[in-house]
Amino acid sequence: MSAAAAPPIQVALVEDDPDLRDATFQTLTLEGADVVAFADARAALDWLDADFPGVVVSDVRMPGIDGIAFFAALREVDSDLPVILTTGHGDIAMAVAAMKNGAADFLTKPYASADLIRAVRAASERRALALENRRLRQEAGRNVGLSIPGSSAAAQRLRSVIEGVARSEIDVVLTGQAGTGKSYGARLIHDLSARRSRPFVTVDAGVLAHEDAELLLFGRDPGAGQLSRTGLIERANGGTLFLDDIAAASGVLTTRLVSLVEKREVWPLGAATARRLNIRIIIARLAEQPQDSLRDPAWHRLGAVQIAFPLLADRREDVPEIFRLFVARHARDAGVPAPTIGEAHWRHVQSHDWPGNLHELSGYARAVVLGLAEIESPASPLTGQRPLHAIVADFERTVLEDALRQCRGDIAQLQAMLQTPRKTIYDKLAKYDLKPARFR
Repeated sequence: MSAAAAPPIQVALVEDDPDLRDATFQTLTLEGADVVAFADARAALDWLDADFPGVVVSDVRMPGIDGIAFFAALREVDSDLPVILTTGHGDIAMAVAAMKNGAADFLTKPYASADLIRAVRAASERRALALENRRLRQEAGRNVGLSIPGSSAAAQRLRSVIEGVARSEIDVVLTGQAGTGKSYGARLIHDLSARRSRPFVTVDAGVLAHEDAELLLFGRDPGAGQLSRTGLIERANGGTLFLDDIAAASGVLTTRLVSLVEKREVWPLGAATARRLNIRIIIARLAEQPQDSLRDPAWHRLGAVQIAFPLLADRREDVPEIFRLFVARHARDAGVPAPTIGEAHWRHVQSHDWPGNLHELSGYARAVVLGLAEIESPASPLTGQRPLHAIVADFERTVLEDALRQCRGDIAQLQAMLQTPRKTIYDKLAKYDLKPARFR
């Protein structure tokens, strides 16, 4: 697999003066930077998240949210996100105070292009180092024994195959019914591979079926009044791209994905040339519709290496162990002690067929932790010891935490998974004091 060139410096530019915004955009673009420009801070806040790998350049004097308030809001998103403030002479004291609070730099208008480029390059280097240290801390804190749980023959086979595939660089197709653990398996392959410190980007059915799927996936180069946008595929450069439920893609989109699989190139909308990528591709497909494989060219391109995920009903001896893990995790996320599992719950765990597989078992474990599993004794919290709004709030918070964990704190993926407007997502995160960075 050929090595890819270093990705361009990414800059989020916030400037309300259209002439200065266009001039700054051109200056940075000519230096090879990937720039996304905004006319106000609110639009930038809606777009930025803690995964942004670049630098923010923002004016101080702006209508609505000014640069200082914008900087304070970004500190809540990610305290390591570098912000360069551009100021008039009368704002220098404010900018100096912001630097004491963590701003990366400030430039006094009118500033030389060389000074802007120098500040952006320095801040970009610090950002890359901060993200690398974050990945290393996450890796160090991750359970080194992380693997497929269970002692059944099916679990042992699956564990062995995943560990073997992870040591290679080959692309993989994961098959199985809904809820059998394909997403977890994809993440596990990445975490056990040499790419573990690089990006893991999930593209799910919500993105593949979206009306702007090509823009979201392939991005867009600037031109004809359009701002540039880095696509999800290019964000995976150097790491792993996970296409979850590729059957949701349209025929045109599938053709472009086939080209990606074969050539390892991405061609953003409006781009004059393709850009080479260094990525590993993992595809997940539902097993219950084998006839779809005849219409899926990407399936055939990667079909040489397939991993089948068994039904939970086919590994019954593993269910109690997996249930205990789910209960412990949901209790930790809810900030409550793990409950004592009653006899009625254990009977249900061991006798139920779990047609929803791991998803259903996880949901049941969450209900047990929250006291919502009604087969328990009359001492259940549903007997009136807690008001309904508190139970609903606990459940909503747990759903958000579970989704944040699955998305690794990625707001765009969280929005697609929950099919909820971005503003509502941020309102809910603020309501429950959930920081996406904690889940990365």
